[in-house]
Amino acid sequence: MKFWDASAVVPLLLTEKQSDYCLQILKDDQDVLLWCLSRVEVVSAMTRRLREQSLTFGEFQSAKIRLQHILEGAYQITALEKVMNRAVRLLEVHPLRAADACQLASVLVATQEDPDRVSLICLDERLKEAAIKEGFVVNP
Repeated sequence: MKFWDASAVVPLLLTEKQSDYCLQILKDDQDVLLWCLSRVEVVSAMTRRLREQSLTFGEFQSAKIRLQHILEGAYQITALEKVMNRAVRLLEVHPLRAADACQLASVLVATQEDPDRVSLICLDERLKEAAIKEGFVVNP
């Protein structure tokens, strides 16, 4: 099982530089762990591309369907109050954006603060650095 940050979910849905890598990781290990609000971040990234016209409406709709399939098969971290409290502490330690702090907090909550229990798939450098400092193995 791997924890997938929203930054790594997007290449599963849209053609990006890291799409082949992310698709191979998913093929090798289909046990996906996600923060329950990752959907919001992923849809935000897709709608931004739709507004920028680098994504057609048809591509957007297809990506939303693929996202729903991923979400339906994923284990989702839903302990919002615990995630919120841990995220606030992470913001005091690491230079993270709020959503990234919540991503990292969610996997810390899910693993009961034991980073040896799962590895992370993350394409966001700031979040990756913070996760490594918290003791996680982060790919790529």
